[in-house]
Amino acid sequence: MQIVLRAAATALALVLVPPPTGAGARTARLDAVVTPVTAAELGASYRPGCPVPPERLRRITMNHWDLAGEVRRGELIVHQDVVAPLVTVFGKAFAARFPIRRMRPVTEYGASDPASMAADNTSAFNCRSVTGDATRLSQHAHGDAVDINPLENPYVDRKGTVHPPDGVPFLDRGRAVPGMILPGDVLTTAFEAIGWQWGGRWSSAPDFQHFSANGR
Repeated sequence: MQIVLRAAATALALVLVPPPTGAGARTARLDAVVTPVTAAELGASYRPGCPVPPERLRRITMNHWDLAGEVRRGELIVHQDVVAPLVTVFGKAFAARFPIRRMRPVTEYGASDPASMAADNTSAFNCRSVTGDATRLSQHAHGDAVDINPLENPYVDRKGTVHPPDGVPFLDRGRAVPGMILPGDVLTTAFEAIGWQWGGRWSSAPDFQHFSANGR
């Protein structure tokens, strides 16, 4: 992996560029740029008392393929300790042209997980409770969990409620559609290689969109 320091107006940005491989490698690359974030930039997704302070979070700005086969620029906010492995994962996904509809910080949705999921938005850090269970803090509050294509990969909570509601047709995991995460595909394999776990393997309350460092 090539590591480059890119000078910005106010700071140096760490650029992690995996070697281009696979389809489209000659014309496009991940081009991941890593920068710090502030509490102001985190907006409603952060509040005092959250388990991870803003100074330990990072913004990864990187390319991804969308569902129309076009390269788009996206952003993920994550814990600083998981930046390098996540760049590796999304580098593999990009090389395989795995489609991601959109990848925006949850602040653009008022830090509302239901709104972000309804938009089929891929996201990471959000200091919030578990969707469908307000008594537990989500792993996303620690910055080491990622939700990918929530519409095509819905979450079924312990009460049987599907999140997002429009994801119900995608509970049929036997029909592969673009953006759907399946056992043994490039995403599950790449995340397993860095030691992360997939919520789609949970026997109860399966969360097909969810990957996390500790399996929660």
